[in-house]
Amino acid sequence: MARHHLERHRTERIGWLRAAVLGANDGIVSTASLVLGVAAAHATHGGVLVAGVAGLVAGTMSMAAGEYVSVHSQADTEHADIERERKELISDEAGERRELTSIYVARGLDTALAQQVADQLMVHDALGAHVRDELGISQVHSARPLQAAFASAASFAVGAALPLLVTFLSPVTSLIPIVSVTSLIFLALLGSVAARAGGARVAVGALRVTFWGALALALTAGVGALFGTVV
Repeated sequence: MARHHLERHRTERIGWLRAAVLGANDGIVSTASLVLGVAAAHATHGGVLVAGVAGLVAGTMSMAAGEYVSVHSQADTEHADIERERKELISDEAGERRELTSIYVARGLDTALAQQVADQLMVHDALGAHVRDELGISQVHSARPLQAAFASAASFAVGAALPLLVTFLSPVTSLIPIVSVTSLIFLALLGSVAARAGGARVAVGALRVTFWGALALALTAGVGALFGTVV
């Protein structure tokens, strides 16, 4: 008896991986930057912690809401296009069949074979064929607002908790260098894990995330130091 081999591809991870990496990266960078900025302004250890916790809560909710609204807008667009395609199949099935045929011809099939493929797919699942091959919408890449919102919020909270924990454990006199170094290490690890999960080069992924994180930390600490001096 023949067995069907179902391959697992990295593209199946794109939806949740993107949201999770973005959330964790933002959690580390924004919370660490906030902590460094407040600390550089000569705030007390307690004040720095309060600012960090507030940033964690606000950032988590902001990420969830923002990701949900953004991905839901994408889902609304996809549903509108699918509904339009459904109506076109009812009003002009022959035209839609020719359109599907032309798509397959453009992809390299000869006209006769493209016509045969289009005919069979139209009989099997006309709407599914047009959604997949004309609109480019598949089950793997379709928008999932709740999944994206939860992944972003959870990963942001986890990411933000890392520099916040370091802040809690660090003495106020060496808080800035300790939080800076550990946050860059966290970012490098995040970039490495994300690159490995996505099949990209680990070193490049780590360097990219670390560079932009270091820039954000430096700028925020500079602003905090300037503000603390002026005020």
